[in-house]
Formats: sequence, C-alpha cells, structure tokens
Amino acid sequence: MLRTQLFVGSAIAALATTFAAPAFAAETDPQALAASVQSGGAIAETEESEDDKVQSAKEIVVQGGIGFRNRSDAAEPVLVYDEEYFQRFEPLTAGDALKRVPGVTFLSDVIESDGARLRGLDPGYTQILINGERVPGGQSDRSFFLDRIPAELIERVEIVRSSSARRTGDAVAGSLNIVLRDGFSLDGGYVRAGGLFFDDGEAKPSGGFYYGGALAGGRFLIGANVQGRYNPKEKSSLRYGDSPENNPNFATDDFDNREDQTDVRDGTDYAFNASWGIESESTEFEILGNFVRTERTETERSFEYNSPTAINGPVRATPAGNLLTDNANVNDITTESWSVIAKLDHEWSLGETQVRVGYASFDDLQDEFEYEVDFDRSAPRFTGDLTLLDIKDTEIFVNLEHEFELTENLEFAIGGFMQNKDRDTLLQTVRSRFNLPTSARQGYDQFTRNPGEFVPNPFPPLAGGLSVIQEDRRDLYALIEGEFDNLTFEAGIRWENTTANIEGIENEYDEFLPSASLKYEIGDGRITLSGARTLRRPRFDFIFSGLLEAELGDNDFLGNPLLAPETAWGGDLGYEHKIGKSGVIGVNVFYRDVSNLTEIATVLDAQGRPVEGSEGQGTFVFTPRNTGNGEVYGIEFDASFSLSFLGLPNTGVFGNLALLDSTISDEFGKRQFNDQSEYVYNFGAIQNIPEYGAAFGATYRKQGEAFGRVVGEEIFTRYGADLEIFIEKRFGDSFTIRAVGSNLLDSTKDEDFNKFNTVEEQFDRDFDEYELESERAGPVFQIVARYAF
Repeated sequence: MLRTQLFVGSAIAALATTFAAPAFAAETDPQALAASVQSGGAIAETEESEDDKVQSAKEIVVQGGIGFRNRSDAAEPVLVYDEEYFQRFEPLTAGDALKRVPGVTFLSDVIESDGARLRGLDPGYTQILINGERVPGGQSDRSFFLDRIPAELIERVEIVRSSSARRTGDAVAGSLNIVLRDGFSLDGGYVRAGGLFFDDGEAKPSGGFYYGGALAGGRFLIGANVQGRYNPKEKSSLRYGDSPENNPNFATDDFDNREDQTDVRDGTDYAFNASWGIESESTEFEILGNFVRTERTETERSFEYNSPTAINGPVRATPAGNLLTDNANVNDITTESWSVIAKLDHEWSLGETQVRVGYASFDDLQDEFEYEVDFDRSAPRFTGDLTLLDIKDTEIFVNLEHEFELTENLEFAIGGFMQNKDRDTLLQTVRSRFNLPTSARQGYDQFTRNPGEFVPNPFPPLAGGLSVIQEDRRDLYALIEGEFDNLTFEAGIRWENTTANIEGIENEYDEFLPSASLKYEIGDGRITLSGARTLRRPRFDFIFSGLLEAELGDNDFLGNPLLAPETAWGGDLGYEHKIGKSGVIGVNVFYRDVSNLTEIATVLDAQGRPVEGSEGQGTFVFTPRNTGNGEVYGIEFDASFSLSFLGLPNTGVFGNLALLDSTISDEFGKRQFNDQSEYVYNFGAIQNIPEYGAAFGATYRKQGEAFGRVVGEEIFTRYGADLEIFIEKRFGDSFTIRAVGSNLLDSTKDEDFNKFNTVEEQFDRDFDEYELESERAGPVFQIVARYAF
C-alpha cells in the first residue's frame, strides 16, 4: 500500500508541472477517457460522438427520455447499459441492476442479488470488474458479491460476452464491468434521500451526495451513499426419511420433522468513491478510489416439530412433546473493501503508452453463534457453537502497454501485467454441550424464552487455524486491431503464468490464451463473431492443505493444493439491428468447451482402494481433482426500443430471454453444470408523460429451475416470478420523486434436498433425508427524491 501511495503522490506532483493549462471545460470531450474500460489494459469503447459533453447533475436527476441499451464500437461483443436504462426502478445494488440485463441469474435468497451467474454458471466462471479492474472478494470461488455496490454509484454496466488478450483470462462465462461515476461523467451535484418500507412494518433510510466539477486544472468527483438493508423471510421445511421414488406414501409413512423458521437480514451499507483526472493534448492522468463498508446481522430462529401440522405462533397451542428443537442463530458480519487505481496515458512519437497501477483490499469478519436446545431426548440438551471467520484479501497490480500504428488502418499493442495477491483465512470454532438442569427445564416456553439464556459463562476459548495463500501472476500479451470499411477486428494472444504458495506447497502453471473478435456492419445491422480461450483458477476452499471430517455427509474432504485451472475454448456469434434513433434488437448464440474440470473424487490408497473416512465403514475421503470435460451452450435475445413507429414516441419497451443448457459428467452420470437455470427472462415498459412531467413503468422477471449435485447432496431450486412497478413525478429541471414497489408477487424460493450418508447409498437412492424447503419474502416499497444543484 505504501508503494502505491508513493506512486500516486509522485505522479500527481509530476503532472502538476506537465499540464500547462486547465484541461477540462464544459465543451471538452470527457467521455474519451471515461469510455475506456481497463482490465490489465483492456479497452472497450462505447459509441460516443465528438459533441458529447459532461453529463450535468440535472440530466441525471430529471431524465427527459427513456434509456435504451447502447451499442459498442469495439470489436468485442459488448452490451452497454447506462444508468438511464435501470435507474427508474431504483435498484439498491449493482446486483439488483443486473437482474434487468440478458443472461444473468442468481442463486441468492429471495429479494437478494449477490453472486451474479452469467449464462447460469457458477459465479466463479464470471469475471467481475469495477472500473475495468478485477477486485478481490471474500467468496471461496473468487467471486465478488455485487450486492455490496450501491447502484447509485454506477455510471454504466457492460456485459463483455467474449474475451480479449488485453484482459485477464478469468472469464469462461464472460465479464461484467461495473463502471462507477467519475469526474468525466458528472458536472454539478445532487442529493438523494429516501426510505424503504417492508411488509412487517420495518422502515430503512437511504441517502447520498454526489458532486463533480473542475479542480486544479482537471475534473473531480466525490460521491457518498448510505443505504439501509433489510430482508425479512419466512421459511418452512418438511423432512422425510425416505424418497418419493422409493415410497409413494412418503408424506405419511416417512415423515421425520417439520421446521418453521424466521430469517431476518438487517444491515447498513456505507459507500464512497472519488476521482480526479487531468488531460492535455498528449497526456491523460486519472486516479480513482472507492470504499464500501457493510454492517449486517443475520438472525434466524427455528423450531422443529414432530408433527407436520403443529402451529408455531405467539401462543403455545401445540400438545406437549411436539417441540423437538429450539434453535437461535445470529451472525454479525462486517465487511470492508477499498481500492485505489492510477491511470496514465501518454502519446508520443513512437505511439501511445498506458500505465495502470492499483491496490485493492477486502476484509470480511463474521462472528456467528448458534444455540440450540434439543428436547427429543430423555434430558433436554443445550448445544452452543461459536464460529469466528476472518478473511483478509489484498492485491497489488501493475499493467504496462504500448500501442503504435502499423499502417493507417492497423495498430499493434504489446503489454505486461503483474499481480501479487495475499489471502489469509482465520477460522476458529468451539462447541459446548450439556444437559439442562431440572430447574431450567421447568416452565420452558419456546415463544417467550431463548436458548441463548443457557450460554455458559465463561464460554470455552476458541480453537482454530490460519490458512495462508500467496498467488503471484506474471502475464504478457500482444494483439493487432484495425478497421477496414465496414469491418472492425482484433486478434491477440495472452500468456499467463501463476505461482501459488499454499502453506509452503508451491503450485505453478502457465496458459496460452488466444482470442479474436470481429464486427461487420450491414446497413442498420451488424454481425459479431468472436472466439477465445479462457480459464478458471481453482477455488480457495479446494486448494487448502488440510482435512475436514464429515464435510460431505459422513464423508471427509481433503484439500488439493496442486489443482490446475479449468480451461475453455468458446465462441459467440451474434447479430444486432438498430431500431429508430436509439433502439436495438439482438440475438447471440454461444458455446463453451470446458476442459480439465474440477470434480470431487474418491481418494485411493497405494493399492487403488478407496480410503475409509473418519466415520467408519461405508464412508470415504474425497478430494477435488482435474478430470473430464463439459459443454455449455445457449441462445440469448434482447431488445429495447421506443414505439415511435406506432406513433408512441414516449413509450419504451425492453426485454430479454436466455435459453441455457450444458452437459457434464460426474461420478453419478450426466447432468448440467451445477445450479445452472434452464432459462431467465424479463420484460417491461416505460411510459413518459412529458406534459405532466411524469412517468411510470413495470418490469417482470422469471428464472427457471436449477439442479446441483455433489457427493452426499442433490438440490433442485425453483424461483417465483418478480414484478416491479414505479411512478415518477418531475418538478422543473432539478427535482424528481419516485415511488417503487418491488417483489409485488411475494416471490418464493423452493428447494428439494436429496441427502445421503455414503456414495453407495447415493448410487442406490437410499436417502438419509429428503427435505422440502420453501422461503418467502413480502413486497418492498421505496420512496426516493433527488435534487440537483
């Protein structure tokens, strides 16, 4: 971090003498720099005219028109969604905003959008970029949870369907780039204030302040946002000792227990971003920083009954003996992430040189306790679990690129990328068990008492361990790009070298990643064709060096520090057609051939026999290993345009549909990639009423069923539909107020769990437990006002 601060300070001092005059005024073209999306030097430019200006705060607050999906001039297949496309529905987070773009699914709880699954694949297959750069996240699959980025800070969202040699290759499914506001995109300021109202009577405030203007010969922006978050859910589970396949009367013959649960997520997000940039005829410099802090408490209270109809309510109406367990679970979460990036572009006689230097940090601290009283025994028993999880993840990177002209229509670029990553995971746990004394059991009523009152004092000290992973990358890349009449193209190759040190065990691997894209204009339409080789680096929870007992049912799990990355060859073929002045309709087919898949396999001894697990006969030790191949394919449609051709210029419609499929083989046969939904679609409309300074609109979204299978467990997941409506009133050119209703259909998430103790039982369909779980959340209403100055 110190080296980064010294670099930034030296760069600013040097630039103060380099730039002789103020570089930015209202008539300058600020988008020339803002449109560049950098990731290891990656550049993707959206369509911008030479007359484009800094967007005024009044344009952001009072939208005079309807936002549509934009088209990109880059050779790569890039879909661009400016804030105008989704802002009127007032998404709280970047994840909420992405629910309206093509091919993005989520496996989150109801009314939450955290791990984006582009093309339905695991979040680890999707590259998440902030301002064009990768940022570390706390998730073991290397993904970044997008529900931590307030939507108010977003200038635009870009879907990059294929890869480029300029970007790191961690993008099997594609890349999602979240571009935050900077000094080149806002002139003036505005304030935002509002509140969210939930069906249980809870209310949460939200507010923000944003300002952009001239400073020290350049332009700057500061933005701050405070957002209350709340999600009250109700869950119900029915568990059976056998499966419906084995016994058609399982609901009556094999009932085991029922669980009723309340699950409340309550917290606050604090976000801040700032930027400063300056430009001369030959040099551009920009420094950007952002910070997000989340304070969140997840509170669950569960009651298990031995009856499928016993009532859990404020009055104890169940017969004595119905209550099996009373469980209280609270997880206090504090996460902080921040990053600083400095960018310098300089044109000189030998071409253009670009330098990118950045530092990013992510800290996730979770303090969780679970207290349970078990009444299904001769003497009620207390169990208390304390878990402390602390993940610290830091990255520093440098990217250097030089580009020069080969001919009038051809350019050649060569570059290098260096990244050092450190990830420390501290996990400490302790368990306390004892039978409740007779005095404590007398008069116990689960609706007025809590298992937490029986916590021993002092609680035993925590025991645990520290996992340390160091990962260093050294990449080189080269590409050629050009334009000939109606054809734009890019072709390149990237070499990535990775050295990982996992608690003294070193694992090094190299990959060559070629890529190519072209775009051909045909009248008002254009064809895009791209192909690339990409990779997915191993999950952090797979490459640790320890053994977890009874982690997969009754089976043990052994980490594998020597895992190699998965690789994929992929292609995209698309066509998009311009409709009117700003509308577009598009179709895209994609295919990925994934090799070296990471699958869970049985550990064998020297004689080739399965190693027995810690739970004894019939259990095994499993470990992740690289084996087998998989295929992913599908077709994506999207459209957004006005109905001007029907004489309705103030009516905008939009929609998209992705049909998704895949094939993979595991120990139990063929399946799709885990938890890939079969489809996802959303459609909606916005109606402007200029004479009244008003607008209204609605959007509807539905995601298909998903199936996932690992050793010991199989899960079917189904989501209900989501309906959102907004009403907007504008006052003059500086003030807007909106009312938004979301989750108006009381969406549900339903899951079926098939659980097994051993692999043999999973093959034989001999269930340890069959569970039906359903969770529901009610509607959320939001009032938001913005005032520009």
